[in-house]
Amino acid sequence: MTKGSRVKGQGSGVRDVTNRGIFITGTDTGVGKTFIGVGLIRALKEKGFRVCPMKPVETGCKMLKGGLVPEDALKLLRAAEVNEPIGSVNPYRFRNPLAPSVAAGLEGVEIRKEKIISAYDKLSGKYDITIVEGAGGIMVPICKKYLCLDLIRDLSLPVIIVSRPGLGTINHTLLSIEAARNRGIDVIGVIINCAEKLKRDVSVRTNPGVLEELTGIPVLGFIPNMKTLQLNVFRQVAERMISGFSV
Repeated sequence: MTKGSRVKGQGSGVRDVTNRGIFITGTDTGVGKTFIGVGLIRALKEKGFRVCPMKPVETGCKMLKGGLVPEDALKLLRAAEVNEPIGSVNPYRFRNPLAPSVAAGLEGVEIRKEKIISAYDKLSGKYDITIVEGAGGIMVPICKKYLCLDLIRDLSLPVIIVSRPGLGTINHTLLSIEAARNRGIDVIGVIINCAEKLKRDVSVRTNPGVLEELTGIPVLGFIPNMKTLQLNVFRQVAERMISGFSV
């Protein structure tokens, strides 16, 4: 795929791929999307790509020195080592650790999807790859009846789904994949991330194979723990992402 080309996304009309982007979503909150985003950013930078992150909405921010601090967005920005204002990378931030639409309502703020899309367009025009991280899972409401799925569709981005490794993840991951497909969104793959200490039972060993067999979507990587950044795993994921770009 050459820079400046346009392709048709499944069920979503014409998708502009002049600037490449990936949306990282999850089967739930707390699955380690930011950790995965940091790893992918570093691996892609290592390969010579100019990468910029974006966290459209972050909730659960701490109040420091009179301002809300979006810790996830800052982690992504530090990994990318780019000089972008935090307001461009993270247009909306809220104190309450709730779904964006709920947090915004409680704090008297109206989230406008146009502001998010405009911020993305400006960033993506300056970098080779833009890594966008969602808030919570794929069906989380951003504003009113506008879901994370709707934002992904409007940004015309393919997704990587981050899931948990243990019992129950087949159901949650299949539901996330089905929801994305129903919106005509391309799912690049699944990354299984051990965000919490987990007993490595039979489900942990068999879930990756079951997910691939049932969906036809590859498990791009298995992250055994989040205490150290296993860059080798992220290098492999980045290679598979890049091969998808060049199809």
